[in-house]
Amino acid sequence: MATTKYIFVTGGVASSLGKGIISASLAKLLQSRGYNVAIQKLDPYINVDPGTLNPYEHGECYVTEDGAETDLDLGHYERFLNVFTSQSNSVTTGRVYLDVITKERKGDFLGKTVQIIPHITDEIKRRIKLLGSGGKYDFVITEIGGTVGDIESLPYIETVRQLKWELKSRCLVIHLTLVPYIAASEEIKTKPTQHSVKTMLEAGVQPDMIVLRTEHKLNAEIKKKVAVFCNIDKQHVIEAKDVSSIYEVPIEMQKEKLDEMTLMHFGLKVGEKPKLKDWKNFLKRIKNPKHTVNIGLIGKYVELKDAYKSINEAIIHAGAAIETNINFEYVHSEKITKENINSLLKKFNGILIAPGFGVRGIDGKILAAKYAREKNVPFFGICLGMQAAVIEFAINVLKLKDANSTEIDKNTKHPVIDIMEEQKRISKKGGTMRLGTYACKIEKNSIVYKAYKSLKINERHRHRYEFNNKYKDLFIKAGMKITGENPKTGLVEIVEIPAHKWFVGVQFHPEYKSTVINPHPLFVSFIKSTLKK
Repeated sequence: MATTKYIFVTGGVASSLGKGIISASLAKLLQSRGYNVAIQKLDPYINVDPGTLNPYEHGECYVTEDGAETDLDLGHYERFLNVFTSQSNSVTTGRVYLDVITKERKGDFLGKTVQIIPHITDEIKRRIKLLGSGGKYDFVITEIGGTVGDIESLPYIETVRQLKWELKSRCLVIHLTLVPYIAASEEIKTKPTQHSVKTMLEAGVQPDMIVLRTEHKLNAEIKKKVAVFCNIDKQHVIEAKDVSSIYEVPIEMQKEKLDEMTLMHFGLKVGEKPKLKDWKNFLKRIKNPKHTVNIGLIGKYVELKDAYKSINEAIIHAGAAIETNINFEYVHSEKITKENINSLLKKFNGILIAPGFGVRGIDGKILAAKYAREKNVPFFGICLGMQAAVIEFAINVLKLKDANSTEIDKNTKHPVIDIMEEQKRISKKGGTMRLGTYACKIEKNSIVYKAYKSLKINERHRHRYEFNNKYKDLFIKAGMKITGENPKTGLVEIVEIPAHKWFVGVQFHPEYKSTVINPHPLFVSFIKSTLKK
């Protein structure tokens, strides 16, 4: 911790401006210069983790290797840096308060009155410094969720104030704000940014740099104005203009010299500008595809694209790997019926059924799986998507008309999908599913083996229900093969239909491990299959 530098990224004016992307972009630039960088997210909500949050509330719940249910920004961190995150990279107010209250109940505070300052802020500081301990990282970037001025963010801003005082030259604060464009007067307004920084100053924190999110190019006069009113050097005002892809942001931040300004702030040698060759080649392949395919994602949260963020990005990575443009269209599973399924799905070269929970929309997913199987359309089912394919096969091929999952129908006569044995004794919802990375043994003569080129893989999980092995032989005899199993428990991880063009269902979540540098092999294989006539 003695030499680790700490960078804090705060947000103002509006939420969802892209603090996570700015943090990941700066981390990527510093990493490309040879530094070891870690990023963490501090979320101000009182939930212990996002695991129990509805996707409409918070978007995707991202799962790390060690089984932490975290904010979707951790997915951005991994996709940009190609480095795994863990429980220590995600902190919520709920987790902080839970730990402090647990210590109080144990008597750790020796009868003292427990307060926001110092006890809550000390716990936040402990968690921030945790990543920097041991000297593994040169930089720890901490993204603070929410917007400056929010009541729930106050303890975090106070923690930044304290750390800026304690760490002195080893601390940098970057404030991301919005500069809105008023179309009627054709003006870019800096006043919201001034007020946002004023709020920071009232809390005792002076930003060292300001990143301005904007729809339009900013001239030198606007940057100078912000610098003057916000007490910083003009060169520390950074433009973050809207771009067509989040993967362009590191390149734009490099042009704005965000990484150079950061190194100069810490008194470090700037050195040669990184060429980012692999990253630029990735962008080139995205922008200059040789093929185009139409992929339909079947889900029940399609109104909110962030609910399937990792799948979206994994599709982009796979498309770039084989120079293919993906026209990715969402289809609400609740709207799929026997009468309209052909008109809804006939345009697609491939069908992907997304993960999810509960009864809502399951009938549409089962119909989509049936359509893909019968029409020989490449099919990829993930978690509940795989289970929908199993249920459909049981009903229409095995002729088990009452087949279902006990999640959908507790009284089904043929529970081809059933709750895991260890889950039957669990009543609490938070953090109790099968979470994190588990091994899977793969059959050699299979679609997935050709994709992975390995007989053993490790993938991340987030589920309570599984394939019922009592029906295993029936499925195999009828043509649905089990090509992946957990070597210790026998849990069915992968099903395939060899007679089909490309039909794969997986119980795990491959989308979590796809990155720009290492696109996931299953997604690449799936997209390749859609190119074949």
